[in-house]
Amino acid sequence: MYFGAGVDQADDMTKQDKNPGQLERSLAELEALVERLESGELSLQQALKEFERGVKLTRLCQTALKEAELKVEILLKKTEDAEPEPFEPEA
Repeated sequence: MYFGAGVDQADDMTKQDKNPGQLERSLAELEALVERLESGELSLQQALKEFERGVKLTRLCQTALKEAELKVEILLKKTEDAEPEPFEPEA
């Protein structure tokens, strides 16, 4: 029987979001989570924990995408002669 990813792991997500490939891993986890929820085999308590994890993963993915979008905007505004500026993600 599957009990799902613990909510305690969500605290580690802020550390992990700076790792390369984190967005892809989060999306894969989110897809698997949705499949488990749609299966209808989870208890209500398990489903609520999975749902909470899914919300946190969704927010993590949204943040990563916003940061990537900002970086692309910064890069597109630069001319060939411009000095690169360091990218500072929003807090």
